[in-house]
Amino acid sequence: MSEMSFEQMLEESLKTIRNGEVVEGTILSVKPDEIILNIGYKSDGVILRSDYSNDSNLDLTTLHKVGDTMEAVVTKVNDGEGQVSLSYKRLLQEKGNQKLEAAFENEEVLKAPVTQVLKGGLSVEIEGTRVFIPASLVSDRYERDLNKYLGQEIEFKITEFNPRRRRIIGNRKMILVERKSEIQKDLLEKLKVGDIIEGTIKNITDFGAFVDLGGIDGLLHISEMSWGRVENPRKVFNVDDKVRVFIKEINGTKIALSRKFADENPWNGASEKFAVGTVVAGKVARMTDFGAFIELAPGIDALLHVSQISKDHVDKPSDILSVGQEVAAVIVEFREADHKISLSMKALDDSNSRFAHDEDVETAYTDSDAE
Repeated sequence: MSEMSFEQMLEESLKTIRNGEVVEGTILSVKPDEIILNIGYKSDGVILRSDYSNDSNLDLTTLHKVGDTMEAVVTKVNDGEGQVSLSYKRLLQEKGNQKLEAAFENEEVLKAPVTQVLKGGLSVEIEGTRVFIPASLVSDRYERDLNKYLGQEIEFKITEFNPRRRRIIGNRKMILVERKSEIQKDLLEKLKVGDIIEGTIKNITDFGAFVDLGGIDGLLHISEMSWGRVENPRKVFNVDDKVRVFIKEINGTKIALSRKFADENPWNGASEKFAVGTVVAGKVARMTDFGAFIELAPGIDALLHVSQISKDHVDKPSDILSVGQEVAAVIVEFREADHKISLSMKALDDSNSRFAHDEDVETAYTDSDAE
């Protein structure tokens, strides 16, 4: 035994190690801020907390105990105190680099928690190796505040791998775009013109609103928001509102939506309600030089030509009327096919009028059609 021990000691004394070498050892002692390892060398190895983790408050006694075996990378054969400096953090980084390189080559989807929110993006960590995800590659839409991602586990792909320059770039946006494309493809195969669907208002513009139909957006144009006149979409809807719409048209990946349901068309039964000779009340909706448009019901406007406002000469409607004003008039023409109604206030004072067509009324329609 003494001979074996001597030979063993001799072999150990002749054993050499190099910087960068991975060694395995048995833990001799553990303190909150350091680990001492027997690595089979003439000197023991030491791992300081700073060489174990980036967490300066980490208590190493909660992770390891005497007798455990572990690997580490040699950073200094002699630390100046007769011990070998080891780094567990560097070992993880090297393993992390290997994993990231393989993921980069195979276009593998990785998952990791966000450890830092930086000025230009997010930082995640894979087995001790940091990956930077630029703000432009975090989402498929503009993100004003990235702090919501802190601590959140996210998926990404490695699109640039250069560990020597410490440049490892992740991309989350491409995953979202790929998945959205798959969802859109599936939805487009199922959706058809005429389908009624509930969606969520995603964005509002001056010309309409974009509605999320469950993975694909459709455009609800301002002209299709109501049978009535809509001046400003923002006065009708808010972002995140739920809306019931039907698909009016599908052109490739573009979907046109409408809320003008046929059974809600205000012109249904209008021929009875607005027959020629009927006295009606309405509100001035808008004016032109040739006349005023009177809203008789939501979605039904009638033209009051300037010549039909008064028996006296009127230069322009705004001399007599104002937007929002309530007026009474007689229906002198009803054209259901064209959705045209003509009114006369002058006829209310003319008890002998039989509301026949006259040249002024015909001119009024020609002018309104031109508008």
